[in-house]
Amino acid sequence: MTSIQEDAAVLQKLIDNAHDIVFFGGAGVSTESGIPDFRSKDGLYNQKYKYDPEDIISSYFFVTNTAEFYRFYKDRMLLLDKKPNAAHYYLAKLEQAGKLKAIVTQNIDGLHQAAGSKNVIELHGSVHRNYCQQCGAFYDGEFVKNTKELIPHCPKCGGLIKPDVVLYGESLDEQVITKAMVSITNADLLIVAGTSLVVYPAASFIDYFSGKHLVLINKDPTAVDSRAEVVIHQKVGELFSLLKA
Repeated sequence: MTSIQEDAAVLQKLIDNAHDIVFFGGAGVSTESGIPDFRSKDGLYNQKYKYDPEDIISSYFFVTNTAEFYRFYKDRMLLLDKKPNAAHYYLAKLEQAGKLKAIVTQNIDGLHQAAGSKNVIELHGSVHRNYCQQCGAFYDGEFVKNTKELIPHCPKCGGLIKPDVVLYGESLDEQVITKAMVSITNADLLIVAGTSLVVYPAASFIDYFSGKHLVLINKDPTAVDSRAEVVIHQKVGELFSLLKA
């Protein structure tokens, strides 16, 4: 196994020679900020709850058991006190340098924007955006987190407020999908990090990449490692802390 310094040197060379970089990230990008992923041994899907977490974050469960949905959501997913880590900050610098053209993320935590990134394509939405299902009024994450009632309702019309996140059973926004596909198609270096690449349609996005270099960074092997030019099994934040924009 190569050292993290050796892995960083290989990745640095690819970044230095690239002009159109796209970063495609999953839950593993934010675990170093204290946000749990889904499928690791400490992830949400392996926690013990009254209901299966994978069922709780479904559109059907939101409609049929809204209180239990919000109990889980506020406790385990609406983590507004978490801060960006070295990976988020490095990507913001890379964008400012003009080399990183887009971040395509499966995360809903908003940490890329908190670190300063501008062109962030959020495939699964954001906990920072919430809308009344009746009148469409917007509410931020703090409003939902701090409501006295477990289930947040719109002060304007009394309608139920729903997070702007894509739940199981819901479709991804077509415009967001198109934007992600175009960005990946135009990239000469695609860095895929912190994702097991098992959730579709997001996992299929790398099929649109036809550029020069594909890099996969994940603690555990993925099903598409054989397609990558470079595979790195390191923590994303620790690795990126060694890079220069």
